[in-house]
Amino acid sequence: MKTNSMIALAALAACTLAVSAQHQRLTDLPHLYIETFNGQAVTSKTTEVPARIWLVTRQDSVLHWDSLGIRGRGNSTWNMAKKPYRLRFPKKERFLGPTRANARKWTLLANHGDKALIRNALTSRLGDFVGLPFNPAAEWVDLTLNGQYQGTYQVSDHIDVRRRRVDVEEQDVPTADTSDITGGYLLEADGFKDFSSGTDGFYSRYYNAALRIHYPDRDDIAPSQFAYIAAHVRSFEEALRSATFPDDGAWHAYVDSTTLANWYIATEVSANIDGFFSTYLYKHRGDDRFYWGPLWDYDIAYANDNRKGDTSRQLMVDVGYGSDAARPWVERMWQDPWFQRLIARRYDELLGAGLESFMLRQTDSLAAVVQASAERNYQRWGISSRTLREVVLYSSYDDYVAYLRRFIQAHVPYLRETFRARLPEGSDADDSVVPYFDADPTTAYTIANAGTATVLAIDAATDLVEARRADAGSHTQQWTVEQADGGYYIIINRATGYALADPTEGEATATTNVGSRLTTAVADRGDKRQHWNLVPQGNERWNLVSRHTRHAANLSGGSAADGTAVLSYTSDSRDATSANRLWHIEPARDGQGNSVVGLDGRDADYILTYDPATARLHFRAATAADVPFAAHVVDSSGRLCITFQAADGASLARLPHGLYIVTWHDARGQHSAKVRH
Repeated sequence: MKTNSMIALAALAACTLAVSAQHQRLTDLPHLYIETFNGQAVTSKTTEVPARIWLVTRQDSVLHWDSLGIRGRGNSTWNMAKKPYRLRFPKKERFLGPTRANARKWTLLANHGDKALIRNALTSRLGDFVGLPFNPAAEWVDLTLNGQYQGTYQVSDHIDVRRRRVDVEEQDVPTADTSDITGGYLLEADGFKDFSSGTDGFYSRYYNAALRIHYPDRDDIAPSQFAYIAAHVRSFEEALRSATFPDDGAWHAYVDSTTLANWYIATEVSANIDGFFSTYLYKHRGDDRFYWGPLWDYDIAYANDNRKGDTSRQLMVDVGYGSDAARPWVERMWQDPWFQRLIARRYDELLGAGLESFMLRQTDSLAAVVQASAERNYQRWGISSRTLREVVLYSSYDDYVAYLRRFIQAHVPYLRETFRARLPEGSDADDSVVPYFDADPTTAYTIANAGTATVLAIDAATDLVEARRADAGSHTQQWTVEQADGGYYIIINRATGYALADPTEGEATATTNVGSRLTTAVADRGDKRQHWNLVPQGNERWNLVSRHTRHAANLSGGSAADGTAVLSYTSDSRDATSANRLWHIEPARDGQGNSVVGLDGRDADYILTYDPATARLHFRAATAADVPFAAHVVDSSGRLCITFQAADGASLARLPHGLYIVTWHDARGQHSAKVRH
């Protein structure tokens, strides 16, 4: 955990002062002092009280802001003695430094029902580990309000739409006839039903799920936007309850499988009985899928609620709350073998990456950060009396942390056993993977290292794989990604038609017998040496993990030099953080900067390209006579949008953003390619 991120605030604060007798740290944490106007008490979750604050950093600089608003927040937690709060600055502030959001609203979590004080922060770290795009901040302060010490508080994000929070597209305010109202949206399946139906929320038609609309804001949302998102939820539910479920897989088109799996697994790992009672999901513009997360409100997770007792050997989908929120959706998903395989395989990947040891290390690390402050906090509030629904009570902070560790050690192995037991009869999670990557075999891709930006290439003289500086005109740096059996992919070089392969000899495990240089071989979809699992690691980064060896493709030494070898190397808990093992997979560009999106039939005398800057499709060929056919653009529902002559090209600029299919027929037959506009 970073311990000095608030230092960066000095340049942004309204005023930087010298430390004084009035404003000093009490422990090794920063100390936040809040004074309301005339000492007015904060008694409402809706009415703000004007205030000013002083923050004493770990370096004993004092940062000062004036003219803030403070009010209460939370549901059941607001009724507790130690109150949670929300701060609203007069203008956007990077309150937690340059790597976090620039925003007006920030929260102060009391964590009063969690004697370890770290369950919310631990779950945020878990969200990072599984690869969810946004996980709320967790920085601690000691808090004094109007001269009275209040204890240990967690400074965190307010859940809203903006960069470095829920980063979906902001909609037009007000909307116009030309506005694309397909996104973004931020929803919450809200068991508290904290909304006004028809104004900022609604009940879904088929499952009666209570859905609160957080974005667009209730003051800004247009009737057309409200109707659109309600109809889209209805379509999702119709697909879930279809008469042909699960065989048609129709509901898969309405969920992003990566965030769904990661969100669901995080909910089960944490044993959050409210995980389906309060569930956030969001939707991007031009994308029919719902994305899942962020994770929020985990103070009663990890067996910290006596209504359910010891949840170390229970699934939250079986015992959790949310029967009028998100739980019925997930119960239905579990009836689909596709979802069963998705969860079992993704959980195995996370276990292989060191999930249990990660959780235990984070527990110890976070507890060490807050321990001195926690001791003072419990002098104020008492440690051995029940404040919410704690399952166990102890007389020391260390005992509460040890209880949390024991739960993790029992629960993490239980989930593997249980997820595997729910696999379809005859399934083997070890011999199949979830196909996370949306591969289009008619698209050429570049595979660029996350650390160096050099790209996978083939040495045509030796068939060995190396990394080189990107050259848009080089087909040796371009690859097609096609589905193989078991959910794996075969990755074929555009110049040679040979497939990426792991030549490691002998019996190998994920961490042994490593170091062979990757090569290419004549494409053979039955050869497991050519089968690759593309494992998402967040921020559009992927591991390439061999089916044959379970090794990850690794840039040797992290070197940016041309010709650097790419190795079959260790796959372990560092897969998510080691730049040598992380790769960006993006549509290739031709020499003029256009995406190469149509390669159907590599012996053709043309390629289809798309320029995202101008939204123009173009069949690139030596002469117009090489492309004498017409092409058609249809949207994801199959509606014909544009017909054009291939030699002329076409613009998609007037079409709403989204996924389109280009189809055409030449002497070799019928072809198609996907284009995301």
